[in-house]
Amino acid sequence: MEKMIVKAQAARRLRAGYPLLTAADFLTKIDFSEEKFLTELSKKDFVQFFDEKKKFLGTGYLSKQNKGVGWLLSRENRAIDALFYAEKFAQAKALRQPFFADDKANAFRLFNGEGDGLGGLTVDFYAGFAVFSWYNEFIYAQSQEILIAFLEIFPEILGIYEKIRFDRVQTDSVAISSSCPRSLGAKAPSPFGNSVKNNGDHIWGEKAPEPLIVKENGVNYATYLDDGLMTGIFLDQKNVRATLVNGLATEKRLLNMFSYTGAFSVAAAVGGASQTTSVDLAKRSLDKTREQFFVNGIAPESQKIYVMDVFSYFNYAKKKQLSYDIIVLDPPSFARNGKKTFSVAKNYGELVEASVDILAGNGILIASTNAANVSREKFRQSIEQALRKKQVKFDIFQEENLPADFHVAREFPEGDYLKVLFIKIKK
Repeated sequence: MEKMIVKAQAARRLRAGYPLLTAADFLTKIDFSEEKFLTELSKKDFVQFFDEKKKFLGTGYLSKQNKGVGWLLSRENRAIDALFYAEKFAQAKALRQPFFADDKANAFRLFNGEGDGLGGLTVDFYAGFAVFSWYNEFIYAQSQEILIAFLEIFPEILGIYEKIRFDRVQTDSVAISSSCPRSLGAKAPSPFGNSVKNNGDHIWGEKAPEPLIVKENGVNYATYLDDGLMTGIFLDQKNVRATLVNGLATEKRLLNMFSYTGAFSVAAAVGGASQTTSVDLAKRSLDKTREQFFVNGIAPESQKIYVMDVFSYFNYAKKKQLSYDIIVLDPPSFARNGKKTFSVAKNYGELVEASVDILAGNGILIASTNAANVSREKFRQSIEQALRKKQVKFDIFQEENLPADFHVAREFPEGDYLKVLFIKIKK
């Protein structure tokens, strides 16, 4: 097992249970940008971390990823193996029992990475099927053992899909044999196939129907588990959709910007909205949104769906003197449309200002972001600054973050990346 020494400040964090490691934490400089180093790193073993006095801090791994350079997995001097993974999955399953018992929902997060003790991996549940998301090369290399441990704890799972959410150094794909042993003591079959797979794949068990209809808050959603990185719904927004279903949208006109497959719009329509309007630049959003209304028994033609740039729609609505009682803003962290770029950190205030112009008196703005690089305080400040610029009175009457199935570790509050503000605006 590799042994590495971390600086004093990093040692204090690790002792307190903070799981994320950065390149600056180590006494020896690590260049994670070198391709050769990345290739070698993906083949290395787990790492034992020590402080500068050579005192043991814990066991984890290093691998380039979208945040930091690795994760602490255990503060005990123990092997990270199938039994370790099984323990983590068992603990996660126990926490999710209320969600399994909910007869109005069958789609939720089963395992939330570092929140459940294994940074670099998330698992979502879709009506009996599991979707694994791998976030770095090293944890993906452990996938055979992880998947076998998962099936030991979740034998009821019908089939498994995976999403590769990192740039792969190696392109070998991992799959479980259809005769995968259910005992952790059994010898695992060889995991590697010969073909290069896409970023979303079926790897074990039954294949889900297309679409796979899942429920959330009593609303149906059409999902596709084998269609690239996205499934058709963002499960972390269930609390926001619940608010729309449970009365906030009743008899109101809702505008859903960056609508993707129209999940907020469908939730509002089921919740009694008088009209929903969905706007997204992606062409496929049109048919996807129509499908979501259809699977809920709502005639798609009774709702408005536009494929266009959101700022162009703001201009169009203002010109046509359209107004809305609720506007939902849930943009991607970063987007590009031709030569124009949008980022939450720089441009979210512009969305808020444009929304005020077409919001009805005493209207509600639902402002949301999952941008990890924007703190809760900074996000709130950018919105309040934009509203003051528009010279309107406002009241932030509700806030949402990640739902309970997206379990967040107390020692790592940064894991709670979702920020949602419900704002009543008086014009």
